[in-house]
Amino acid sequence: MSFSSEVKESLSKISNLKNKEEVKYELIGYLISNNITCIKNKIMYTTSNEYNINRFSKLLTNMNILNFKIELKGKKYIITFEKIEGLQEIQYIENYIQLAKIQKGENLIKALVRGTFLGSGSINNPEKKYHLEIILSNLENAKAIQQILLEQNIETKQLDRKKGISLYIKEGEQISRYFAFIGANTAVLKFEEIRVIRDMKNNINRKVNCETANITKTVSAAVKQIDAIKLLKKKKIFEGLPDNLKEIAKIREENPDATLLELGQMLKIPIGKSGVNHRLNSIIQIAEREKK
Repeated sequence: MSFSSEVKESLSKISNLKNKEEVKYELIGYLISNNITCIKNKIMYTTSNEYNINRFSKLLTNMNILNFKIELKGKKYIITFEKIEGLQEIQYIENYIQLAKIQKGENLIKALVRGTFLGSGSINNPEKKYHLEIILSNLENAKAIQQILLEQNIETKQLDRKKGISLYIKEGEQISRYFAFIGANTAVLKFEEIRVIRDMKNNINRKVNCETANITKTVSAAVKQIDAIKLLKKKKIFEGLPDNLKEIAKIREENPDATLLELGQMLKIPIGKSGVNHRLNSIIQIAEREKK
């Protein structure tokens, strides 16, 4: 089962069906999704998720809408019912939102947003990437939902799709807040667990990459230094170098894998990293002049 289906299974089991107002608002959330089709006096909701269709049918039943039928066409479930007064083609939900706010019905707002996710929402496998998306039927309703989420410090971005307006979130903490807001508590726990593991893996990979880059840089520099020393010996110039350069050159040849700091500690009179680097660069510069 996909993570998206797990979330919807969890949401479909929320036991608020005795609250008629919450049921109504969750149903409205479904009805403003892009999976709703209105033909004459019929409303059709289409989904490939069985939890969506089961929850939708329970919402209809609790609203005393009993004249619906469910069909399975290929991998799609289609539930059809007749339009009823108060739940026609919902073009704008702003009035419902304002009414809920007047009644201080935060749970109504949550139910509305939850209905939109159940109606047309999805989330990628968070082990691979963070991407939550809801597709709504029109721009006005998308903006209304976007504003609700913004008031909860949940930022969404908007994108025009062929079949509606997409609201999406790509940031892990924002997705976690979203699930908490709509009551997907099980999803929050699992999502956070995946986030922690993923972040740990990313940190380990960054450290490994950094260490690998440092090792590569050290080896490359050592090869260049040793090549310069060999060239000076071949040209019989090496013995004429100052003693401090000959000392560091000998230690470098004997310790090709050592860091600059380690080389400095091997000298008769230890010096720091920058001092070692200066001496080896002097050897390289002398060798470069001999190449010309």
